[in-house]
Amino acid sequence: MSTPDRIEKHVLLHASLPRVWSALTDSREFGAWFGAALDGPFEAGTLARGRIEPTTVDAEIARLQAPHRGTPLELAVVRIEPMRRFSFRWHPFAVEPGADLAREPTTLVAFELEAGADGTWLTITETGFDALPEARRAQAFAANDGGWTHQARLVARYLEEPRGGALAPGRSGRVPPNGPD
Repeated sequence: MSTPDRIEKHVLLHASLPRVWSALTDSREFGAWFGAALDGPFEAGTLARGRIEPTTVDAEIARLQAPHRGTPLELAVVRIEPMRRFSFRWHPFAVEPGADLAREPTTLVAFELEAGADGTWLTITETGFDALPEARRAQAFAANDGGWTHQARLVARYLEEPRGGALAPGRSGRVPPNGPD
């Protein structure tokens, strides 16, 4: 069985289009829910560098991210179309110690927004898995498919939390069993 080339997730976020846009494209906000500390802002045509830092939004997901704390993260920002689309290229599942991915192709991640009656629809797609080396393709696809399911939940929770998305003290941070996609 061949590995699909595309991951696609859909989630209705109960927040305004400008608020969702900020959560996606402000690198500090993105890092808080995604689980990263980025060194600067997102700008089209630039490389955003940082490292994995567990999310501040969900304690359970933060525990899953903790073993990768400090792992370098690079996002090559491709496109920023205000209130519509934000995309970047990266090396998927780039957490294997000692792996040299410099010559490996990247995948394209796109966040697309559409205003809805009850909030903002977010579509997350990642494409380009067919170009990855066969030895990593299935593992990278499986890891990112599950990862984007978690990330869709994290951005939704981030937008629902008071105080900028930080997990409130004493809150379990449990993810509902039936999330998007």
